[in-house]
Amino acid sequence: MRRVIGIALGLSVVIGVLVTAFVWPSSEIAPRDVPIAVAGPPEAVAAVSEQLDQAMPGAFSVSGVSSEDEARSAIADRDVYGAVIVSPSGPPAVLTASAAGPAVAQLLDGVARSMAAPPGDAAAGPAAPVVEDVAPLPSGDPRGSGFSAGALPMVMGGLAVGVGMAFGVAGVWRRVLGALLAAVGGASVAVLVLQTWLGVLEGSWAANAGAFALTIAAVSVTIVGLHSVIGRAAVGVAALLFLIIGNPLSGVTSAPELLPSGWGTFGQFLPPGAGGTLLRSTAFFDAAAAGRPVLVLCGWVLVGLVLAAVGSRRAPVASGSEPEPGSEPESGAAAVEGSAADVERVSFGRGR
Repeated sequence: MRRVIGIALGLSVVIGVLVTAFVWPSSEIAPRDVPIAVAGPPEAVAAVSEQLDQAMPGAFSVSGVSSEDEARSAIADRDVYGAVIVSPSGPPAVLTASAAGPAVAQLLDGVARSMAAPPGDAAAGPAAPVVEDVAPLPSGDPRGSGFSAGALPMVMGGLAVGVGMAFGVAGVWRRVLGALLAAVGGASVAVLVLQTWLGVLEGSWAANAGAFALTIAAVSVTIVGLHSVIGRAAVGVAALLFLIIGNPLSGVTSAPELLPSGWGTFGQFLPPGAGGTLLRSTAFFDAAAAGRPVLVLCGWVLVGLVLAAVGSRRAPVASGSEPEPGSEPESGAAAVEGSAADVERVSFGRGR
């Protein structure tokens, strides 16, 4: 009964951790220093910034730009999520980019509806700004739900590949090679489904497949490397780090700036967050701002390779397979006793 109660209590704690990891970030979603641009004269930029801060304190980080073209370029380069274009002779225009994050686009649309006439023209009364989505989602996925759902298989696929290679293939470097090959093959099939069939993704097919493959490789190679060092415990560590922690903090379903302060940034240094950001860049923004997520994912692959190199230094057993990390080889006396016992059993069997 003590064992039953102990296991039950332990599983209760695990369930509590799972609920916290997946529900807490979603329950705390709110804009926090979301970068946007305001185009217009300096005094107009200051007035709009003050207006936004009064309406939603701390929600936006406003950057002033000189023209609408500069604001559009900042959105295309993924420096900002949207922009407000101040007009001296009419209502302001609001530029959104639903491909950068549908939740932020909806937020900016709500801000546009609440904005009044141009600053300094109180007699004009409230006016409805013109809202333009300059980076819309594809017609096959107008709400972005397909993209959010399609990003999860990058992590799940990486876990499946890593575990499959760790337990189904002998030899550390053969496991690494298998993980890399599976990453390329799996990414090709995934993008074939998401882009060619369902129309969830746009842009370069090869770039999207590369983003998918790099994410799968980052997860799977890390698992292979961990397994070569710590054994079966690598599966639990990887599931905790990449799935339970990394997936809710990825910001794929919302945006990193909408997650609790600091956690969204942390999530971008894990493969789920970096992979989702990279795939969004390659699919909708011609790979703009792809440098940092590529470096993060390559860093995880490198970590996995280093761990694999450490694990590969362990001496292989006679059968050609590698000993489980933490296990001790039989001593000479034990091996001799075992061999003698085998001989005795064989002789007894022949005698019968």
